[in-house]
Amino acid sequence: MADWSQTWTWFDGGWHEGNPPVLGPRSHAFWLGSSVFDGARAFEGVTPDLDLHLERVNASARAMMLKPTMSVGQMTELVSEGIAKFPSGTPLYIRPMYWAEEGTGSAVVPNPDSTRFLLCLYEAAMPEVKSYSITVSPFRRPTIETMPTNAKAGCLYPNNARAIARAKEKGFDNALVLDMLGNVAELGSSNVFMVKDGVVLTPRENRTFLAGITRSRVMALLSAAGYRVEASTLTVADFMDADEAFSSGNMGKVLPITQIEDRVLQPGPTFHAARQLYWDYAHA
Repeated sequence: MADWSQTWTWFDGGWHEGNPPVLGPRSHAFWLGSSVFDGARAFEGVTPDLDLHLERVNASARAMMLKPTMSVGQMTELVSEGIAKFPSGTPLYIRPMYWAEEGTGSAVVPNPDSTRFLLCLYEAAMPEVKSYSITVSPFRRPTIETMPTNAKAGCLYPNNARAIARAKEKGFDNALVLDMLGNVAELGSSNVFMVKDGVVLTPRENRTFLAGITRSRVMALLSAAGYRVEASTLTVADFMDADEAFSSGNMGKVLPITQIEDRVLQPGPTFHAARQLYWDYAHA
């Protein structure tokens, strides 16, 4: 059995400690993948953009033909209850989830009236700011025509997993994942930025990846601080020629990229500014 960190899950009207069973062999989500989730963070006594993450899990549910059953306000109250079950200041991952219990007709289509909900909070340390290497993945992001890329859906993550696993086999920490046209979309587990000649650049939204909540927040904070920030079509060659690169995502918020293939970079001034701006915003 896995050595789970301290975990509390709200499910079926009550709180459960540990890793409670929630699916059966006939559950639609177990065999046909109709699950969505979102991830927020509690750290240093703050929960930045929690409301946006909770709004997005409901939007993801609708995109996956599920019926959201919880309001943002209801989920926010549960998050507060859950945080109170841990020692003060414990860094937490906050994961609301929806899934279908039943299908309709041929069973492939989820029955929205069978939608279920849980909220899981568990201890998860904030990653350290350290060296972080990426390689270009041979696996690409699907398009909206082939997968529900407009949802944070569990069925999308095996593709991310094989991108990261292949990167680790090659000795890297993560992967630069391209879209079907060969342009950069994201990393295997977060969004990505680069800096060139003082301009902050991030891949343009094209419905192949989720433009993350932390990504949008970092873009807004840097823009407000006077940086020129652009969403643009970017290639691997652009990243290989970048002055800086960094990632944004819920798990680590803002982290530096210090190696792209065989090119070594240093955490630069724009990264440091972006991370400090985010921390200041989170604690404001």
